[in-house]
Amino acid sequence: MLVVFMQTLPFFALVGLGYGAVRTGIFAPEANAALTGFVFYFALSALLFRFAAQLSLAAILDWTLVQAYVAASVTIYLLTTVVAVLRGCGMAEAAVEAQCSVIGNVSFLGLPILVLLLGEGAAGPVLLVLSVDLIVFSSLIVILITLDRDRGLTLRAFKQVGRGLIANPMIVSIVAGLAWSAAGWSLPAPFLSFLTTLGSAATPGALFVIGASLAGRSAERLAIAGWLSACKVVLHPLAVALSARFLFPVAPQSYPVLVAVAAMPVAGNVYILAQHYRVAPQRASTAILLSTMASVATLPVVISLVTGG
Repeated sequence: MLVVFMQTLPFFALVGLGYGAVRTGIFAPEANAALTGFVFYFALSALLFRFAAQLSLAAILDWTLVQAYVAASVTIYLLTTVVAVLRGCGMAEAAVEAQCSVIGNVSFLGLPILVLLLGEGAAGPVLLVLSVDLIVFSSLIVILITLDRDRGLTLRAFKQVGRGLIANPMIVSIVAGLAWSAAGWSLPAPFLSFLTTLGSAATPGALFVIGASLAGRSAERLAIAGWLSACKVVLHPLAVALSARFLFPVAPQSYPVLVAVAAMPVAGNVYILAQHYRVAPQRASTAILLSTMASVATLPVVISLVTGG
């Protein structure tokens, strides 16, 4: 376990560097917004495209893995929703809390860490989980909030979901890469070098951005955010581990990747959605802060357990 912790420590040190840069005033919040844009639209997109273009659709699309992940995620999603409703929350608030409990930072944190620690063979399962999160759960929260506000589904809601999917550079990169692979094309050496060079900026840039964004967050409603953080970094990977082992047994090489990716802290896009719809943004922000801090300890433990150290 100590070995795994030492391997993950440099990643979290980069997160800490971004946090310290903003807190000391060396790095301005405006600069962080620009760096986030570079990572999201360029570096991460290049990384995703390169991985997808070098994999076949069959290597990524594993329906057993999808079933195992979705079954576990829906279980935690429903658990969080029931707890929120029992506390008197409406559907929109419950949807935000449920989103916090199952949507992890797969793109900015999970992909860089797991590919470097577990090898490029981890890319397929990670891309699949990322696709499920973006297509299924990111659409679900929009639908639930719209249902709560408009008392029914409208054409506007489906248009919002469709626009969100089409405009998301991560989805576009994965689909474009798979299309390239399906066409039977290899990546020309100069193009591959370009993608590799640009994509290599994704890991340090993304981790720095995570830390910088955490510097602007304040902790409020700690009890609820702590519960949501525990759901994300403890209950979610546990549910995925049980589902992938007993309900829908996945391939041995995919099992540790699937469980580890479920152990990622709450994703930043949950806060973006909460802020956009003005539904419990501070709660989501605090859950991101607490779960990221907790994952410094929990993520090495999970990776060590599923890989045997």
